[in-house]
Amino acid sequence: MATIKDIAKLAGVSSASVSRILNNDMSLNVPLETRQKVFDAAKQLGYVKKKRKFDETVMTIGIIQWLSPIQETEDPYYLSIRQGVEEFCFQNKIVIKRAFRTDIDYLASLEGIEGLVCIGKYSHKDMDIFKKICPNLIFLDMNIDPIHECSIVLDFKNAMKCVIEYLVSFQHKSIGYLGGKEYTDSELYPDVRKKYFIRFCEENNIKYQPYIKEDAFSIESGFTMMNDLIQAQQVPSAIFAASDPIAIGALRALHQNGMKVPQDVSIIGFDNIDTANYTSPPLTTIFAPTFDMGYMGARMLFDAFKRNENISPVRIQLPCFLIERESCTKRD
Repeated sequence: MATIKDIAKLAGVSSASVSRILNNDMSLNVPLETRQKVFDAAKQLGYVKKKRKFDETVMTIGIIQWLSPIQETEDPYYLSIRQGVEEFCFQNKIVIKRAFRTDIDYLASLEGIEGLVCIGKYSHKDMDIFKKICPNLIFLDMNIDPIHECSIVLDFKNAMKCVIEYLVSFQHKSIGYLGGKEYTDSELYPDVRKKYFIRFCEENNIKYQPYIKEDAFSIESGFTMMNDLIQAQQVPSAIFAASDPIAIGALRALHQNGMKVPQDVSIIGFDNIDTANYTSPPLTTIFAPTFDMGYMGARMLFDAFKRNENISPVRIQLPCFLIERESCTKRD
């Protein structure tokens, strides 16, 4: 039987995009021809979206998304994680109860669940509350140290090593960092990519100190941060953006100020969202397996449920890798 991944491979798009297109999600910003490619691939593979029968369900899983619904549509990263969870649940006749942390009394909607997926960043107080609601739980995209709950995260260390080594191979001597800030309640949640960015820059004698900016994970913030560097006349030869939306905003700022990418400045993003294929120039980026993260998290909860156990405390790191397009070039 054809799967979402089979369709994604044939159509040349991400699994998250296939899921949203087949569910007629019109908030996804892709060309009509891309949507048609997905529908054609599904038809060619004989994909049939089964209707779920509630009397055949085997488990109920709750999903807590730490963003609001509006924020989620603006940040494909966390949306893709949730879609991975929901794809596994759909395939295995698992009932889903969704809750956004911004909802009023959001915990009340999670009664009667047998597994809980927590997407995003949470405080210790939140974690204790979630544990009382359902001891069979997993945290996605949250690094828990020391390890006392199950979590799946991305291998940011090797991702940043890949970024710096790639730019060093192109003879770049100055690299900027455009990042985002995330908070658990009022406390700043550290992005370890910044730590590893600094470490690998220092190991390679790369100038980075005047070029670090942090704001929100958005196109607008990317534009503002890049524009600030341009106005201050502190533009490095290359930029790492901690999300593709940030990179897209930075591209716009450079173009608006008469600077060419990659001739004047090279840019690498992070996520590999579908829009990265359609920027000018197409964006070199780090592929983040967010859909797989969600899918794996749901599967681990399901496996523990079938064993009549709670999931064991463990941290799983998923590898990231470089997608080379046209936004980086060698320095003269």
